[in-house]
Amino acid sequence: MKVAVYSGSFNPLHIGHLAILKYLTGEGGFDYVYLIVSPKNPLKEGISASSGQDRYNAAIAAVNRHFPAGKVKVDDIELTMPEPHYTIRTLDALREREPENEFTLVMGADNLADIRRWRDYCRILKEYGVAVYPRQGFDLERVRQDLLDEDHSYNITIMNAEMVDISSTIIRNAIAEGQDVSGWLM
Repeated sequence: MKVAVYSGSFNPLHIGHLAILKYLTGEGGFDYVYLIVSPKNPLKEGISASSGQDRYNAAIAAVNRHFPAGKVKVDDIELTMPEPHYTIRTLDALREREPENEFTLVMGADNLADIRRWRDYCRILKEYGVAVYPRQGFDLERVRQDLLDEDHSYNITIMNAEMVDISSTIIRNAIAEGQDVSGWLM
């Protein structure tokens, strides 16, 4: 089966994430999606690994509200893995656990532009491939071509998904200012 691996802090899950999940389970062509809550991104500051279980529980509730048929599965694989939480380790663990499935990593254009900072990014792009959604301020075609110029065997698919101009950072800042963000949450 074709499985999309959509991992992140999801602090919090919002309507942008929902649009991507709907795309992946619809015209994106994946049989199902693993939504993987990362306890701590080694490239990001400001998020506590201890909040991982709370974010995981919130993800389960949100997914159950929007995807009751089970096409999106919240997976706790990174919550049980030792630090640091490198994506390649997660993908390898999924492949070991489910060798019958074909896994593709889902990421935003901002992450693709920064992927050379990721551990074993060449393996991710060759062995698993990435499905990339557009983000404001990134020339996704240029970023993709730059990577393909490095190695033509990289598997980089650009998703024709709706671009929702919202981020978890914007939501956290709005909450800190006392704004109502309920319309932005998943």
